[in-house]
Amino acid sequence: MRASDRAYAALRDEIIEWKLPPGTVLAEVEQSERLGVSRTPLREALARLGADGLTAAHAGRGVVVTDISLDHLAELFELREALEGKAAALAAERGESAVFAALRAEFEDASRLLTDTDPGRHAYYDLVSRLDAAVDDAAANAYLVQALKNLRVHLVRVRRLSLDDPARLLAAATEHATIAAAIAERNPALAVAATTVHLHQSLRHLQATQREEKAL
Repeated sequence: MRASDRAYAALRDEIIEWKLPPGTVLAEVEQSERLGVSRTPLREALARLGADGLTAAHAGRGVVVTDISLDHLAELFELREALEGKAAALAAERGESAVFAALRAEFEDASRLLTDTDPGRHAYYDLVSRLDAAVDDAAANAYLVQALKNLRVHLVRVRRLSLDDPARLLAAATEHATIAAAIAERNPALAVAATTVHLHQSLRHLQATQREEKAL
């Protein structure tokens, strides 16, 4: 792997996992020493992160990790609705019903995962990732899948804003079960509608959470 690729992957993972939170300054000298690369590949990595929307150049501060504002959330979910709705519709048309019926059953039983333990929540998020992967495979559209892959980099960051609210996670599990059921039943219109409902509910929760934090 090239040095610039290694630096890019390391910084991207640290940003989306909030090890480098919004507002962090990514000074070239410091980061190149920390990551064990020279400044040229580091600049290439920072340019790629900028293209991803994960960093931005600020006069007098250098390159910083971008913030996630309420406006950005709305824009992100507009794109998410278009891409994920289309992917769900294609999956309903092209996917294997048995795969999504099994996923629906897992989501219907997800309450056992959503306990106060970290392993349980991680298992739930793994289940969500498996549904995403199944939809991607069934949609069978390489360009759409790549666009979703790029989008999900931001969605991992956004997930941290929800604060793992138990009630919201249980509601989301029910919504995911409905999406999986619609795909299993080969009903594209219902798959799109279920996806839209899930995304609208997720956005409302995130916006409310952000407003409450700002009010404190």
